[in-house]
Amino acid sequence: MKREMFNMRPIAFIMFILMSAQAFAQEKGLDINVDIDKGDGGAFYTKPWVWVIGAAVFILLLVAILRGGKK
Repeated sequence: MKREMFNMRPIAFIMFILMSAQAFAQEKGLDINVDIDKGDGGAFYTKPWVWVIGAAVFILLLVAILRGGKK
């Protein structure tokens, strides 16, 4: 029985060293900075002037359709 204990000590020591190394490897926190801003200001439909022009065209079409029936 004592002989088996002496055979297990090197294995236990190696496992202890590997587990300690793994614990130290996990201590450093990750500093990830993801910048997805392309600098183009976003999509075209997020700009206010697109909505103003779209509303103006819609109103003009609506007026043309409604007045077109009255000749």
